[in-house]
Amino acid sequence: MPAASPDAGGRPVASITAERYRELARRVRLLSWLSLGAMSVEGVVAILAGVLAGSIALVGFGLDSAVEGFASIIIIWRFTGSRVMSQTAEHRAQKLVAVQFFLLAPYVGVESLRALLGGEHPDVSVPGMALAVWSLITMPLLGIAKQRIAEEIGSAATKGEGRQNVLCAYLAAALLGGLVGNALVGAWWLDAVVGLLIAGVAVKEGAEAWRGDGCCVGSPLDGFAVERDACHDGCCR
Repeated sequence: MPAASPDAGGRPVASITAERYRELARRVRLLSWLSLGAMSVEGVVAILAGVLAGSIALVGFGLDSAVEGFASIIIIWRFTGSRVMSQTAEHRAQKLVAVQFFLLAPYVGVESLRALLGGEHPDVSVPGMALAVWSLITMPLLGIAKQRIAEEIGSAATKGEGRQNVLCAYLAAALLGGLVGNALVGAWWLDAVVGLLIAGVAVKEGAEAWRGDGCCVGSPLDGFAVERDACHDGCCR
């Protein structure tokens, strides 16, 4: 984190130079490209495996990957060209990332309820379980890296995309539990429950991303130097 000095009101203010900001913006862009590649593969595999197994949780996971991939495209757009130093682009990207969560929730929620009430039994999916393990390993690494940079540059849009990656890891763990439960003890209903979990968490995360909630994330730009309130609520580490 950059060094902090008190402002006129006595509160600490963290500063970051334009050069440092651009360097971190390049890192964010690279991480988002990596995410886009991972999400493209993850989404295709999950949707195909879900359709073959009749698993709404797997299909929902694949759709979540597609949403995350689009969020990565938004962040790449945000930190390309003249938009790197644009606060208007930051606000637009923040809202667009939030909208992605809301696009996911209705479909997965309705389909999960339909499967649960209709007693639909998904087949065992070994590819789905392997994919869930892969996501559980890789997504936290990307998400944490993005959120750390977001804290330094004050980008709520980047923070939101990082949250999506971390959310993907949580959902991968839930998905894996549901798929294993179905495979070992025939707990078919776990698939639909995980689908409902995906929908519910998507709504929650979308609302937080829309508001720009998150420690130390504020207005990222102030002229040529970047200044913002330093973290004084104890949540930055």
